[in-house]
Amino acid sequence: MPRTYGLHPESEGSGLLPWDWAEARLGAARNYWIASARPDGRPHAMPVWGIWLAGAVIFGTDRKSRKAMNLAGNPFTVVHLESGDEVVILEGRALEATDPDLLRNYAAAYESKYAIGLDLTDQGNVTLMVRPERAFAWREADFPSSATRWEFEP
Repeated sequence: MPRTYGLHPESEGSGLLPWDWAEARLGAARNYWIASARPDGRPHAMPVWGIWLAGAVIFGTDRKSRKAMNLAGNPFTVVHLESGDEVVILEGRALEATDPDLLRNYAAAYESKYAIGLDLTDQGNVTLMVRPERAFAWREADFPSSATRWEFEP
């Protein structure tokens, strides 16, 4: 963190958040903001419904949606939860989910969470998953001491 944020090397680690704190918020979230880049580099952000499952945010969208087309051309993305008070941000790559067991578990979890069934056979839709390569979290109430960063294998 930059020194101007008030977190100094001597205080690092004093209030860091555990990964399960972030995972609890990822699992409970109703909406996930997906950020992508258009082919010309302009940003695009859109909220989606999704599931935190198997260490990834999984969501579906129409293959011809702006976010799907952006992510097909450049899979690097940022996923942000709604809260600015209990922040969780993931950086990673959006890849198509194709494992049949994962897709079945995703559909069941989605129906349970949103009370809406999914038709995973619709070829016009794509199911994407974002496993974090880097994640950030903090609580605004005790920022900057709770500001935490995790690094994961890509």
